[in-house]
Amino acid sequence: MSVYALGDLHLSEAAQKPMDVFGAHWEHHQQRIEIAWKETIEEGDLVLIPGDISWAMTLDEAAPDLAWISGLPGTKVMIRGNHDYWWNGIGKVRAELKSGLYAIQNDAMAAHGYAVCGTRGWLLPSHPKFSPEDEAIYRREAQRLRLSLEKARELSLPILAMLHYPPVGKLGEDTLFSNLLEEFGVSTCVYGHLHGPAHRFAVEGECRGVNYHLVSADFIQFQPLLIATGKNSLK
Repeated sequence: MSVYALGDLHLSEAAQKPMDVFGAHWEHHQQRIEIAWKETIEEGDLVLIPGDISWAMTLDEAAPDLAWISGLPGTKVMIRGNHDYWWNGIGKVRAELKSGLYAIQNDAMAAHGYAVCGTRGWLLPSHPKFSPEDEAIYRREAQRLRLSLEKARELSLPILAMLHYPPVGKLGEDTLFSNLLEEFGVSTCVYGHLHGPAHRFAVEGECRGVNYHLVSADFIQFQPLLIATGKNSLK
């Protein structure tokens, strides 16, 4: 059993929003993801998907994309991204999911010997576009992360955390998110959201005891990133 992560799938079966408008490197990205996924991931593996799953605007529109993910090998666990407008109520989302695909919101789940938790996150105070209006959302998302981490801790397993937005800035400054990850002893956190030129803001590797991995699909060449090999053996 291994643990992989791949975020920002940006699927669009119903929405019909081709990603190659953002550059030639996005051409046929769904097919490339499918090929790499099936070549890499086995049924006994765990795959973390930190948001921006579908361009759909409603859950009905997202259904084909969710079914496509369900049909891929492995146990898949996802959180909401900033573009997942179809994600409207965790109960409704979970009712739509087929076997092998799970959603987390303000909670956690045990999977393959790990406690998996996470939240969307938000812009960090160091971001040049951070405004007074962002402050309340930033703090609310931090509280949601705390709720999720508390549920994860109750499972008494090593914790894998997901955020969609980067939880720590390029210079490694303290944030409400990074402080919580450190407080709860999280050793591995995956995140997405950053694309193209924004890749330069990625924090990769260890920072104050937490190993961070940017897993935006275009950053990792549309191939799931291995983050753990064997039970409870984190990279």
